[in-house]
Amino acid sequence: MGGYYLIIILSMAVSWYVSWKLKSKFEYYSKVHLRNGLSGKEVAEKMLRDNGINDVQVISVPGQLTDHYNPANKTVNLSEAVYMQRNAASAAVAAHECGHAVQHKVGYSMLQLRSKLVPVVEYSSNLMQFIIMGGILVMAMSGNKLVLAIGVIMFAVTTLFAFVTLPVEYDASNRAMKWLKDTGTVTSEEFVGVQDSLKWAARTYVVAALGSLVQLLYWLSILMGGRRN
Repeated sequence: MGGYYLIIILSMAVSWYVSWKLKSKFEYYSKVHLRNGLSGKEVAEKMLRDNGINDVQVISVPGQLTDHYNPANKTVNLSEAVYMQRNAASAAVAAHECGHAVQHKVGYSMLQLRSKLVPVVEYSSNLMQFIIMGGILVMAMSGNKLVLAIGVIMFAVTTLFAFVTLPVEYDASNRAMKWLKDTGTVTSEEFVGVQDSLKWAARTYVVAALGSLVQLLYWLSILMGGRRN
């Protein structure tokens, strides 16, 4: 188990660094005020209109970096700062979340796959750690690998979800940047901030996916190396 805790510590350290870097980038680009004076809410509403989306509402939600698109009730949820502020960071986040709304409208395949995986992942996430730990105990006592195998399969589903999320997030960012640049919503100087902000936001998903993969490989090594009946 020592190897597992080392993996967890390393993953947490890398995740902390990327999260810290993301927050510092957003803090920096929050000082780059948009020349057009648009708030995050107004940027989002403009992008939705330009893409012919009239049934999605832009609303404010509490918290920091709590921004997300909800396909169930068709809402672009922007954190309070992003919703109200008029800077490059707010424009980046607002446009990115609207990128998900555009994906929803055009039927982007990876978003559809991700949505189908959500209920399975929610179920697996609630149980897999208990099943894996129980499976290791059962295997140590009797050599039976079935319980551990079930836990590893559940973990594999969450890892798959993390990797499916990557193209969804990168595509949303690419849609956001293209729209912001093509429509002249941000200047070339402001676009640098948008691009840098979204780049670091995407890296949080990369770190999460790689961390999940490393943990999965660790559990697989235990499953494959355990004694058999």
